[in-house]
Amino acid sequence: MLDLLAMLPSAWATALTPHLDPAGTAALGRYVADEYADQTVYPPVADLFTAYRLCPPQQCRVLILGQDPYHRAGQAHGLSFSVRDGVSVPPSLRNVFKELGTDVGVPMPRSGDLTGWAAQGVLLLNAVLTVRQGRPGSHAGKGWEEFTDATIAALDARDQRVVFLLWGGYARKKRGLITNPGHVVLEAGHPSPMNPRGFLGSRPFSATDKALADAGLPGIDWSRTGGADQPVAG
Repeated sequence: MLDLLAMLPSAWATALTPHLDPAGTAALGRYVADEYADQTVYPPVADLFTAYRLCPPQQCRVLILGQDPYHRAGQAHGLSFSVRDGVSVPPSLRNVFKELGTDVGVPMPRSGDLTGWAAQGVLLLNAVLTVRQGRPGSHAGKGWEEFTDATIAALDARDQRVVFLLWGGYARKKRGLITNPGHVVLEAGHPSPMNPRGFLGSRPFSATDKALADAGLPGIDWSRTGGADQPVAG
């Protein structure tokens, strides 16, 4: 069994505990431990809570919600949409970068590593935090949704503004969890190339910075992605 709350940074464990059912969290820990023992599961267990480790709750200003981790070897490392430096940029992330260029003029980064965003207070969270190799959605409905819903609830309870970026139908279903009028929710289609409309042109990055500025908070330096920042050809 994995003690998931014990694996979290202490500030996040404290923030999430009031919003979690202990029995459900324990059952999820048992399931995830068995999956890691018996299957090839991504991300590696050491990267399971990277998003929480890099973005403490008191520093979180933005949440970008994905669905579940990349399911191919070497891609997932605990941050939604992100891949490590040196890994080929996946199509959805490439569309995110295209919109980044159109919206705020950032040249397409060579690296898909988004740790630089996380370090500035962007929580790069997936609704489901693990997946079997080659089987997208395989860990949906096993308890992660309650865990990450608790994360959203904990952020919603904060007084300082948080901007929630909900991309795609799955993420947009979480809209009802955000009830604090001080926060801002920005919805758009999923950046997948299979969804040709609804994301490109949504201008989420400039809208996020405006929402933060309206609350007296600094914007995000979206050019800081964590890896090489030279433009990539094409």
